[in-house]
Amino acid sequence: MESLEAYAALLRRWQGAINLVGRRSLDDLWRRHFLDSAQLARHVRSDAHWLDLGSGAGFPGLVLAFMGARVTLVESDQRKCSFLREVARLVDNEVTILCQRIEDPPSSVDYYDVITARALAPLDRLIALAAPWAVPDTVGLFPKGQDVDSELTRCAKYRRIRFEKLPSITDSAASIVRVEGLHHGQ
Repeated sequence: MESLEAYAALLRRWQGAINLVGRRSLDDLWRRHFLDSAQLARHVRSDAHWLDLGSGAGFPGLVLAFMGARVTLVESDQRKCSFLREVARLVDNEVTILCQRIEDPPSSVDYYDVITARALAPLDRLIALAAPWAVPDTVGLFPKGQDVDSELTRCAKYRRIRFEKLPSITDSAASIVRVEGLHHGQ
């Protein structure tokens, strides 16, 4: 908890210089960002290697790292990467930060058990972004809001990908979409 408190303090301090989260969401930081991120951990095994696309302020990736997960963060904004590096110093766990565009994955990607992204893009776009980083066993866990059903409808073109809608514990109108077969989204 002490480390998360330090994370929250850094977030509030850096928020004035760069827009990391919505200003109104800072009032509900613990439920809206920390708990919303932490809930993903219960859907995969504890030793999973996570890839967080478009990490921004570090949600959900850094929260998962504080919980003991091995995490790689991908963020193209250099200012946000500086923030992520500052927060990562507080983590007693392995955190890798890739300051690059998601669309430009390395020629040989590491094995990621789980790919996640929060508030980055609609689900069909997330599938396209995640696919080059995925291997056959990679699972996607994507927190989504109340428009999740229309996003799932737009994913009907991905016939070899399986989707499961899981309830969110932070918002009854929200869901977590579990995706299997991400590598087929290319």
